[in-house]
Amino acid sequence: MRAVFYLILCIVLWSFIPVFTKFAGVSLDHHQYLFYSSIISSLSVLFFALISGDINGLARYKPKTYALLFFLGFLDFFYYLLLYFGYQKAGGLEVLAVQYTWPIFIVILSVILLNERLNSGKIFALGLGFLGTFVVLSKGDLLGFSFSNVSALLIVCLGAFSFALFSVLSKRVAINPQNAVAIYFFSAIIYSFFSVLFFSEFRLPSASEWGFILINGIFLNGISYLFWIKALRELDASFAALFIFVIPVLSAFLLVLFFDEEILKAHLISLALVIVSGILARRK
Repeated sequence: MRAVFYLILCIVLWSFIPVFTKFAGVSLDHHQYLFYSSIISSLSVLFFALISGDINGLARYKPKTYALLFFLGFLDFFYYLLLYFGYQKAGGLEVLAVQYTWPIFIVILSVILLNERLNSGKIFALGLGFLGTFVVLSKGDLLGFSFSNVSALLIVCLGAFSFALFSVLSKRVAINPQNAVAIYFFSAIIYSFFSVLFFSEFRLPSASEWGFILINGIFLNGISYLFWIKALRELDASFAALFIFVIPVLSAFLLVLFFDEEILKAHLISLALVIVSGILARRK
């Protein structure tokens, strides 16, 4: 039950990302934004490791453990780098539709890499969850929804696969979740530093941009990862992935709430599909 609570907290935090992005908005490019956000996320997770008394363990792991953690940190960094690239090059709805293929990749990879069982109920629940996501993103026009920038969306799809692989392999990390996430974000600082160095330029964010980076780095990206990793420690990855389809549906309702956007039948239909998907996933 505790793991489900962590999963719910993670879903709620990630659902606020589109809303907060509309409120804030930054002029930084995706290389710069990822670099500063990784710094804040790393510091926030290190703070939690410090107050929990586990920070001393960061220097006591075997080299192969550090190698795995830095590899997982790269997978997470790579996901966000490609995702932000997609939002620059393609339409937001299109990117969202492709972005949320990562729960499908998690189910597939968990069967291949973790030997988790995939039954007909999980397959059906997965299909309903993806359909519910696609309904809300297409606003109910499933046949009229088309992709305009295929190359950029394929790059986003590669990023989605990267995050799915990160999530599945994270179940094989036996160390304290706070320390693991701290190393993920620390490695992301290194990767994003070279990303800015070779593909962008270093400049300090403005005061308003710092506010957005702080909230994103501490809550939407930092603490949420602790909840996600803790949930994965106790739940099947394929089971946890099914509930991720709640995020775009909840995000749509939050956009309606905060920005007075019109409530469509597609929102209600997608919510019903996701609820049914979750009920089926909870059945033995």
